[in-house]
Amino acid sequence: GQVFHRNFSSASVGEGVPDKIAILNNVVNVLGDNAEVTPAVSEVAAVAADSYFPVAALQYLIDYVHVTAGLDWWAAIAATTIFIRLIQLPVMIHQLKVTSKLTLLRPEMEKLQEEMQNSDLTTLERHAKVKALYNEHGVNPFTPLKGILISGPIFCSFFFAVRKMAEGVPSFNGGGTLWFSDLTTPDSLYILPVLTALTFWITVELNSQEGMEGNPNASAVKWVSRVFAVLTVPLTLTFPKAIFCYWVPTNLFSLAYGLVIKRPAVKKFLGVPIIAVAPPSANGKPAISF
Repeated sequence: GQVFHRNFSSASVGEGVPDKIAILNNVVNVLGDNAEVTPAVSEVAAVAADSYFPVAALQYLIDYVHVTAGLDWWAAIAATTIFIRLIQLPVMIHQLKVTSKLTLLRPEMEKLQEEMQNSDLTTLERHAKVKALYNEHGVNPFTPLKGILISGPIFCSFFFAVRKMAEGVPSFNGGGTLWFSDLTTPDSLYILPVLTALTFWITVELNSQEGMEGNPNASAVKWVSRVFAVLTVPLTLTFPKAIFCYWVPTNLFSLAYGLVIKRPAVKKFLGVPIIAVAPPSANGKPAISF
């Protein structure tokens, strides 16, 4: 009887209880964390299931950054934006190389066009001479369009991905910060639309002619971009704030890229032709025929 009493004394019963309580608390915490993460994952999965592949892929990527890095939705969108833009860098640099080469080629092209105007060459022969000049310098006049063909779909996919998430992911209503805590509604203060237009306009003024120095087309492109910058504000007033978590970072990335890439040392390192002085244009018209 004495042994039985000793084995079930209060000291024996209490021994190890704090450890067991700690283990139970850990289990509760883990279950609690899973309870918080699971709804967000299911929300995104439901939205992605109703999206096309590029849009759904971006939605899953944003969600992955959100869950893995523990970022709020606004920061996850911004981080994903910068990541995608970094992937685009090789294409952007290649496009700048070709654009710069075409600009440097303009005097030769103008000279060739003048010679052909005073000749009896057929249209086919003229095209052959122009093509031969492009091949000699290793350029293609359509290469700069590749940037639009790549960046355009990415922009549209991001736009639709974020907009659908703002409409279908309930946790977006508290996924912002500062004055834009609710990412599902428009910015009633108009700060984000104005900031988007402002960052785009600054980029246009500082970087829009990079690689196109002296090209008559550059001025027209710049003015069209200025008009678009002004129209950005009224056109985006009704957009949910989540859209600007992509748009503002992508504008800032473009601005930073332009400021860095225009430095001669950076161009030399990347192999981008440096246009010291804009090549003269005899007639003021575009010399490169597309």
